[in-house]
Amino acid sequence: MRILFLTPQLPYPPRQGTTLRNYHLIEGLAERHAISLLSFQEPGQSPLDDTGAREWRPLGTLCQRVVTVPITARGAMQRALGMVRTSQPDMAMRLCSRPYAARLEHWLSEEAFDVVHIEGIEMAPYLSIVERAHRRPLTIYDAHNAEYVLQRRAFEIDSRIPSRWHAAAYSYVQWRRLRRFEAEVCRRSDRVVAVSATDRAALESLVPGLGACVVPNCIDTQAYAGFSAGAEVPAFTLLFSGKMDFRPNVDAALWFAREIWPRVKAQNPTATWGIVGKSPHRRLGPLRDDPSITLLGEVPDVVPFLRAAGIYVIPLRMGGGTRFKLLEAMAAGVPVVSTTVGAEGVPARTERELLVADEPDRFADAVLRLLHDRSLQERLTAAALSLVRERFDWRMVVPTLEQVYQL
Repeated sequence: MRILFLTPQLPYPPRQGTTLRNYHLIEGLAERHAISLLSFQEPGQSPLDDTGAREWRPLGTLCQRVVTVPITARGAMQRALGMVRTSQPDMAMRLCSRPYAARLEHWLSEEAFDVVHIEGIEMAPYLSIVERAHRRPLTIYDAHNAEYVLQRRAFEIDSRIPSRWHAAAYSYVQWRRLRRFEAEVCRRSDRVVAVSATDRAALESLVPGLGACVVPNCIDTQAYAGFSAGAEVPAFTLLFSGKMDFRPNVDAALWFAREIWPRVKAQNPTATWGIVGKSPHRRLGPLRDDPSITLLGEVPDVVPFLRAAGIYVIPLRMGGGTRFKLLEAMAAGVPVVSTTVGAEGVPARTERELLVADEPDRFADAVLRLLHDRSLQERLTAAALSLVRERFDWRMVVPTLEQVYQL
């Protein structure tokens, strides 16, 4: 098959979130199919074009063609005006680009693709260009999250905090708009892919009878088997990681610091907590005042930090899809304590592959219990490693996607 991927960011290096999913799907599909990639280019990334793609490793090796288009930045005023002037959700406008649209139209006019794979809600506006193609390919909408669920949860959390009412108002509007937009995108796509059964149910509540297929998020589990060569990193008692200007991650870190960390420290005064991830939000600034908390920012490789950590914590209260951070922690062999939301979409059971707790006191108790029970750590990590290798390695997941293309 000739498959064209439309991605919101260049899927290399595969370090977190969307890049992990996109890269490993392309990596697996490229073994049997001709892949082309049209991607947005984030600030600081070098542009790629048809002439330079072959020199770009490894995407240039995996793909027949790789082209990037710079993201056009939208300021706060533009986003605010967009909310007033249109009924579209913010995410539908974030990556609107005339150069990208022109490049896509050109590719579709000169090559007969069998499949166009649209990665995520931000790329959904380009569905209309694919629909107009003279030789219309099969369109796959890959829903990384049920986005309306994420915004609804954000509204519910922030509406309880007066200082966050402005954010709650934003999420309330986006939640309602996303319901309509996501339903429309799902109806117009030939096939819809969800990352979990939970997300599939959320999308099918918008479009009864949708028949979305589940293609789980995937990682290369072999890459988490040991330390990176020559890596020397601090061994934190607890670790949390993610893009640290992403609203659910910011809320998780602040909630943990405010409600759970003091309870852990009271029983274990020497405990340390490391937070790894690019672009720490200014709201996290006060955490730097606690000497037992370290905000590391972006690191070249998260694997050594995972392997060195005592426990990985996922105190998420809002979000959608499935958490790559959970898959990575399980693959790295670090025991996990998570909220229900943090473990959502992954068939991991509390007391079997991880510990789950939603109340601050119970979360702290779970952390302390795990810290002092080596046999429990070993039992959970062994079961978690087996689960992630069997269900979430890209080698197991890619054939499922190929079946979606063939349906």
